[in-house]
Amino acid sequence: MAMYRRLTRADQAGRYLASEHTQGPWDPRTQHMGPVAALIAHEVAQTAPRPGLEPSRLVAEVFAPVPVAELEVTTDVVRDGKRVQCLSASVSSGGREYVRATAWRIRTEEMPPVGGAAPPAPPHSLKPDGSWLATDFGYGRAMEWRFVAGGPGETGPATAWGRLRVPLVEGEEPAPFERVAVLADSGNGISAALGFDTHVFVNVDLTISLFRAPAGEWVCMDAETVVGPSGRGLTRSTLYDESGEIGAATQTLFVAPR
Repeated sequence: MAMYRRLTRADQAGRYLASEHTQGPWDPRTQHMGPVAALIAHEVAQTAPRPGLEPSRLVAEVFAPVPVAELEVTTDVVRDGKRVQCLSASVSSGGREYVRATAWRIRTEEMPPVGGAAPPAPPHSLKPDGSWLATDFGYGRAMEWRFVAGGPGETGPATAWGRLRVPLVEGEEPAPFERVAVLADSGNGISAALGFDTHVFVNVDLTISLFRAPAGEWVCMDAETVVGPSGRGLTRSTLYDESGEIGAATQTLFVAPR
């Protein structure tokens, strides 16, 4: 079973049915934002593709938890240029908008690379994680997890590899950017600064920025969450593939005692 099944009737372009593999950890009726972000990336990739431009940035504004239900993803071209292209996307269900996103494509140029760190310990050298993260809810089970540092039962910074165990969309191969997007929203989940049993964390956005195209099934995030004195938090995650650093992800958080 994939995370999403495309609804293919003529009047349902851009419509998908979410499966249990999208379920988040707090309520089985709502989705983890990782699959939603990846679905946005998937739908945007089919909107006005331009040869020579690669997906480089995705910003998703989260208005409310997305239900595990039938979704409609609509897209549009905001700016169409030869060097950069900006697209918009909206995710709704039952007539209500849950997420609004902006995506950028940037033209590729042949240049010698400058900077970028080597990847953490390779995923194949690590044991698969068998904690609640990988067993207790749909999205967690749909991903394979391998921790380099920290862990889902600990507070503080963490570094983990992840990859999809199931297809994102039924019958379709996930694109490299989609593989990054499906993991990138897990930064706060693996690196919470305070315990989930004592505090609630609500991320209001997700930003993914890449300086090179990712490759392979495995994506790594080196994540750290900080919380300020007025109930706002920020998660910053450095992203890697097996060849090295590829970019970063951030999440802005509302934090409060339970």
